[in-house]
Amino acid sequence: MASTLSSNSALRLKALLLFAFTAASSVPSPLYAIYRAEWGFSPATLTAVFAVYVISMLLTLLTLAPLSDHLGRRPVVLGAIVVELASMLLFLGADSVGWLVAARLVQGAATGVAFSVLGAGLADLDRQRAPLINTAAPLLGLGAGALISSVMAAHAPAPTRLVYLLVSVVLAVLGWRARRLPETVVARPGLLGSMRPRLAVPATSRHNFLRVLPIDVACWALGGFFLSLGPTLARQVTGWQSPVAGGVMIAALTCSGAMGSLLLRHRAAQQLMRIGSTTLTAGVAVVLLSTELSSAFLFFAGSVVAGLGFGVGFTAAMRTAMARALPAERASLMAAFLVVSYFAFSLPALAAGAAIGHFGLLATSETYGALVMVLGIVALAGSVTSPEPSSAAG
Repeated sequence: MASTLSSNSALRLKALLLFAFTAASSVPSPLYAIYRAEWGFSPATLTAVFAVYVISMLLTLLTLAPLSDHLGRRPVVLGAIVVELASMLLFLGADSVGWLVAARLVQGAATGVAFSVLGAGLADLDRQRAPLINTAAPLLGLGAGALISSVMAAHAPAPTRLVYLLVSVVLAVLGWRARRLPETVVARPGLLGSMRPRLAVPATSRHNFLRVLPIDVACWALGGFFLSLGPTLARQVTGWQSPVAGGVMIAALTCSGAMGSLLLRHRAAQQLMRIGSTTLTAGVAVVLLSTELSSAFLFFAGSVVAGLGFGVGFTAAMRTAMARALPAERASLMAAFLVVSYFAFSLPALAAGAAIGHFGLLATSETYGALVMVLGIVALAGSVTSPEPSSAAG
């Protein structure tokens, strides 16, 4: 076998893999308009396809998250890459909604396993840098995948095929290099017992957990809407019929979120909560104004500001929720936090997709945005009246 990578090289490779998996997950978003035009399905079906991916990822996280603790990090990373490549084959062969659903189901499972093993593997290698990488790499990946997909859809041949070939090549190259990842855990028995889903919020963390729910739900509900129905809204508001409109919108949201998390990472959680809730609310307000004025500039500017709130607000929510957790409580608390986040990512978008058939895209978007703004205002009020959370020892 080839020589094992150094710790720094392994850290970089795991960060690239996390980026690649999330980029792959956002590739279909700008293509949904093309699929709809070819196959004639409704916005409700579109959001159902999106929700299938998130729910598959969520169920995988709940059941298979401990996989690498028992089998080892490297084989699980390689397995996740193989499953992701299988989803790319399904996308390549997709000629109906059923194929699209199957591809998203498989992709959700691969991404869930990858998030778990790469997140743990990054912490194994560098506990100081792991939280920043686990925040920034997925957000940058989401933006890059959507932007590259939209540009290829607009200017490359076979728009619903070529981008998946590109992703497959990237994953295969990274997978070949991943054979050299150092193993950072010792395999141990008890895998079947560990796969029973468990959710628990420790009593010491319950107050902080409930306090961050408004901003956490607001962030992920907004993200779910942007990644499912956002490209359709972008084309209608801006009049820009190219798929690039949706890709730019998603990149504006996620990349500004990543940059905000990076630049403000040293601020106290309370400050981050105020900045995040304020900018999220203001950004959504600007996006809603753009729908009334049909202004492309305001639409993308609002997406950037809302994205800043997304990244900073989520960072504040995670830091606050975990502040008082003891070391032995952190894994179960993180699982509960992710469950809430991913349900907020999928279920509101699914409801919006169903509402569009009755009320139309713009009316539904305006109502959805108003509800997100209410949650942002509630979060801002809570951040002003509550003290800075103290950290637990250990």
